[in-house]
Amino acid sequence: MPVSTDRITPKGPATVDFHMKPNPQLRAALDLRGRAGQVKVLRAVASFELSKGLVVLAAGFGVLLLLHRDTSEIAQNLLRLLHISPDHRLSRLLMRSANRVTDKKLWSFAGVAVIYSILRFVEAYGLWKARAWAEWIALISGAIYLPFEVVELIRRLSLFHLSLLIVNLAVVLYMVYLRMQDDNGAESNALPT
Repeated sequence: MPVSTDRITPKGPATVDFHMKPNPQLRAALDLRGRAGQVKVLRAVASFELSKGLVVLAAGFGVLLLLHRDTSEIAQNLLRLLHISPDHRLSRLLMRSANRVTDKKLWSFAGVAVIYSILRFVEAYGLWKARAWAEWIALISGAIYLPFEVVELIRRLSLFHLSLLIVNLAVVLYMVYLRMQDDNGAESNALPT
């Protein structure tokens, strides 16, 4: 509603409009800033997923270095290097595991590592490009790990396991938020004006 002032102009009394009219440029800038913030978070999650894929891929190729080698001798050398007593529970577990390793198991582990890494790389690409399908992959794959992380945290309370659970839970909740936000946006776009 216009309000008169004491000033008189050649065209009549000057008026000042104290009611804010929606500024389309300002509204677009605020929407962009909100979406830009989402993109930053998605890219941070994408970088995390990419790093997970790279670590698993490196482990898969590292395992292939053990092909046609005496894994029990390698395990003994590792225990000596780390100054771990052969009587220690961890030593016995490592030696038992090393004795059961076969080339077929090594190839299987490497194959699973490659498949897992490809999934992480595809997810990272989709999240970097802010694709809805990648958000679904992140939500589902993150939610699958939650029960295992809770059980591991109950079995062995540690800062590492707690941090892992918190990060994974944050990613899952954020993906749920994005999916709900997109669903609400689709519903509001479908409503007649």
